[in-house]
Amino acid sequence: MANRAGGDARPWWIAFMGAAALAGLIMSLACSSEVEQTAACADEGQVLDVGFYAFFAPMSYSGSESPGAPGFDSHLGYEADLLTALERMDGAGLAFSRKPIEQWDDIWLKSATPEYDIVGGGITILDSRTRNADGEEVVAFTSGHVTFRQSLLVRAEDEQRLSSHDKLTSGVRVGALANSTGEARLLEITGIVNADGALAAGTRVETPDGEVTADGSDSYVITSAKETPNLAKRQRLHPPSDTMPQVIYLGDELGEIELLEALQDGRIDALARGEIGNRDASHATNSQFVVTALDDAVERGGFTLSVDDADLLSCLNEKIDYLTDNRNIGYAEWRADSSVFIRRAEEWTGG
Repeated sequence: MANRAGGDARPWWIAFMGAAALAGLIMSLACSSEVEQTAACADEGQVLDVGFYAFFAPMSYSGSESPGAPGFDSHLGYEADLLTALERMDGAGLAFSRKPIEQWDDIWLKSATPEYDIVGGGITILDSRTRNADGEEVVAFTSGHVTFRQSLLVRAEDEQRLSSHDKLTSGVRVGALANSTGEARLLEITGIVNADGALAAGTRVETPDGEVTADGSDSYVITSAKETPNLAKRQRLHPPSDTMPQVIYLGDELGEIELLEALQDGRIDALARGEIGNRDASHATNSQFVVTALDDAVERGGFTLSVDDADLLSCLNEKIDYLTDNRNIGYAEWRADSSVFIRRAEEWTGG
């Protein structure tokens, strides 16, 4: 992809050079810097295809909850505004055609296919997500543009009862989206999996092909990037201990919308996912849902590109780092003022 001090104590070379020569050098350096700053990321007239996850408000979501409905192709949220700001940057040469993606499974790998140049949707940056099933590195992540922490979302009346992960027992049903970092951290924190993702011995998992029981080996593994084939399309997880929760899997059709509906109608007691989405849901329900069990671990989210698009990746990283002020501007600043990225893009134009 085609992408300083006063007085007479001056360095001898400044005293030696004529004023005209020095002016020419300064102008040359300035022009070089300007060319570097405004270098286009794509060929003139090129439109990059961006796939975005359609069901992760407020990070990245569709203008309609129903696939195929008018507005479903409309991209909204934090990442949508960041992409729009990239398009506004003078000289960046970026134009995007955005297409919603309904399925979360391996969404990060889709940028390695001819259908997409870039893929986003609140995707946590993990080395394991850069590799395909054969272990080959096929995608790369851009600079992290947002910070995540995992958490639980619960009904307000359960705030104290489910205030931390160590209060999750086998009588508690926690909803999760398979292969998300919300699922992976829930399983790890509660001890259902070990550091390598292997399920604890005695864990029973309901799947479309019947129930399987883990033996503690690497034949039964769940991580945020993969699972062993015998655990694909899992529907429910029964823990081996009373001090661990049940896990209910939803979201195959409408992503986290299904999980929020299940929490609302009582089919699950908690939802394991990132703090940003959970805070947004709490606000949207006037605190009928509340956020608990904040994780100490910090994650960063980015876009993925084909590993072969090194020039585009480098160019995007430069622009993303500028728009986020090297990660000093993120979700909180955007939430307070959704025009923050556009204004920085316009300042780049002015510079």
